[in-house]
Amino acid sequence: MKFTSLTVATVASMMMVGSTAAFAPQSPPSSSTKNTVVRATVEAAAKSKSGSSSATKDPLLIRAAKGEETERTPVWMMRQAGRHIAEYRELCKEYPTFRQRSEIPEVAVEVSLQPWRNYQTDGCILFSDILTPFPGMGCEFTIDEKLGPIMEPIRSKEDLKKLKPIDPISAAPFVAEALKSLRNEVGPETAVLGFVGCPYTLATYLVEGKTSKEYLEIKKMAFNEPELLHSILQKLAESIGDYANYQIESGAQLIQIFDSWAGHLSPRDYDTFAAPYQKMVLDAIKAKHPEIPTVTYIKHSGALVERIAKTGVDVVSLDWTVDMAEGRERIAKARADAGLEGPGGVQGNLDPGILYADHSVIKERTEEILRKAGNKGHVMNLGHGIEATTPEENAHFFIETVRNFRH
Repeated sequence: MKFTSLTVATVASMMMVGSTAAFAPQSPPSSSTKNTVVRATVEAAAKSKSGSSSATKDPLLIRAAKGEETERTPVWMMRQAGRHIAEYRELCKEYPTFRQRSEIPEVAVEVSLQPWRNYQTDGCILFSDILTPFPGMGCEFTIDEKLGPIMEPIRSKEDLKKLKPIDPISAAPFVAEALKSLRNEVGPETAVLGFVGCPYTLATYLVEGKTSKEYLEIKKMAFNEPELLHSILQKLAESIGDYANYQIESGAQLIQIFDSWAGHLSPRDYDTFAAPYQKMVLDAIKAKHPEIPTVTYIKHSGALVERIAKTGVDVVSLDWTVDMAEGRERIAKARADAGLEGPGGVQGNLDPGILYADHSVIKERTEEILRKAGNKGHVMNLGHGIEATTPEENAHFFIETVRNFRH
C-alpha cells in the first residue's frame, strides 16, 4: 500500500524508527502560531457542527446510542481496523511500527476506513491507541510489536511529578486531522467514533511500566499507598476528559471509554479506584458536549454491570459472558435505582470466537442477541475486539447478518 504524499524514506527523515523520542509530538519552529491556527480551526469546526446539527439527521448508530427507535440495529466491531484485514497487513510492511500507523494522519485514516469500505459498518472508529495521549502528559512509551507498550513506571511521588496536564492540540494534532478527514470520507450516514482509555486502565500501564497479566504492582500501590494511586488517577482523569472533548471538537460523534483492566478489580476496589474516575471523564464530556453519546466497555465485567450503569454512561458495552436480555434488565434497574433517566443503551455482545464458526452458527448466535436486545437502544458489536486471525469473510458475514435483520 503506497501513499504518494508520504513514503518510508520521508517517514525515516521525520522519525527515528524504534526510538522512544522519535515518535514524540514534534514541536515546529513556530509552534505557538501553529497551535493557535489549529485551535481556531478545531473551535470553528465545533461551532459549525453544533450550528448545523439540528438540521441534519444523526447517523443510525448515534440515534441508537441515544435510545431512539431505529429502522434496524447498527453494527460495528471493536478492533475492526487492524490485523485481521489483509490490506492492513500489507500496509504494515511499509509502516512497520504501530505508532507510524496511528500517528501519521493519512495512514491512520486509511486503516480506519478499511473495515468501513470492506464491510459497510455503521461506525468508523479512529485507528489509534488508548496510550496515544501519554507523550503529551510527559510519559513517553514505545510499542514492541510482540510485547506491547513499554515505559518508565511511575511508582513514587517523585515519579508522579513528570505526569503533567495534556494540551491535546500540541500533543496530538494528528488525531484532529484524522478525525476531520474521516468525517469527510464516510459521509453523513456513518458515525465517526472516538475513544479514550479510562484512568484505572491507563494507570496500570503507568505503574506496571508494561502490559501485565496479574497487575501486582498497581494492586500493591492501591493497598499500600492508596493516596499515591488516587493522585495518579485524578491527574489522568483531568487530562483524559480534555482529550475526549478534543476528539469531539475534531469530529468524533461518539466517545467510547475503555476501562479494560478494571474487570480485574473486586467490586469494592472498582468502586474506589475505577468508577469515580470513569465518572470524572464522563462528566467532563457531558459538561461541554451533552449531546454526544458515551459508551463504557470493561472486559470480564459481568459482576460490574450495575456499577457501570450507575456512572451515568449512556451505553454499557457488555462482554460475551453476560446474557443480553439479562444485561438489559440489570442496566435498566441499576439506572432506576441511581435516579437516572431512561433504561440506558447497550452494546454487544457476540463472543469473538463465534466468528470462527460456520456461517449458520454465526447467523443463529447473532440473531439471538438481536432478538434479546430489542429494537431500541442497541448497538450490535462483539463482546471484545475481533481476533487477529478471524477470517475476513466471516467478519463480513456477521456485519451483513446484522444489517439484514429486522425486528
